[in-house]
Amino acid sequence: MAEAAAPKKSLWAKHAFLERNSIWLMIGILLVVAIGGLVEIVPLFYLKSTIEKVSGVRPWSPLELAGRNIYVREGCYNCHSQMIRPLRDEVERYGHYSLAAESMYDRPFQWGSKRTGPDLARVGNKYSDEWQRQHLADPRSVVPGSIMPGYPFLAQTPLKTYEIADDMKVNAVLGVPYSEAMIAEALADLKAQATPDADGDGLTERYPGAQQRDFDGNPKVISEADALIAYLQALGTMVDFKLYDDKANIR
Repeated sequence: MAEAAAPKKSLWAKHAFLERNSIWLMIGILLVVAIGGLVEIVPLFYLKSTIEKVSGVRPWSPLELAGRNIYVREGCYNCHSQMIRPLRDEVERYGHYSLAAESMYDRPFQWGSKRTGPDLARVGNKYSDEWQRQHLADPRSVVPGSIMPGYPFLAQTPLKTYEIADDMKVNAVLGVPYSEAMIAEALADLKAQATPDADGDGLTERYPGAQQRDFDGNPKVISEADALIAYLQALGTMVDFKLYDDKANIR
């Protein structure tokens, strides 16, 4: 009489093996997470439809880029988002919902994950430079209920302008379309944008719509406040949203 075939190993036994062997369990978890991540990430490298074709979006000017670096350095993204969701209450409060193209030159993006303060995606030109200066120096002087800390030192700290060309080179490597001419003229463009009476023809040719003026109220020194306010005043100003239906996809 032939011997009976050995019973197949049950699914429970296989699972129990993983639970009793932490190393194999960890390997299994990493494998599943890696597969899931690849499924989500790989399509982004060949799908061209992930970013809309939007006219007007340009790389940050040298002064705006320096201001953005200060925004990141001070952790502003921890309390302020830069992503307006396609929900009716958000569109009515902040403006047109965010388009992917608006962030395509941001390394890293500043979408944020919470809002202790309001969204800043459309804050550009919403307030005057003087309001921005007061708000940075003493937030409660213009918004009585604000819990934001003051940043008065920004107006007293000269901007480190010597770093901007290298920063633009790094961004160019990451895909931001800074040309060699833009990088070569970085320092001149930065100074021109923060100096009202400077020749800004080259600046506006390379960065259409770049606002040129003394942002911090002190024309003698280009401060970190100059750069940060220039960045804030540029947010949400590059796209003419009259060309887009702000009612689309609103839920």
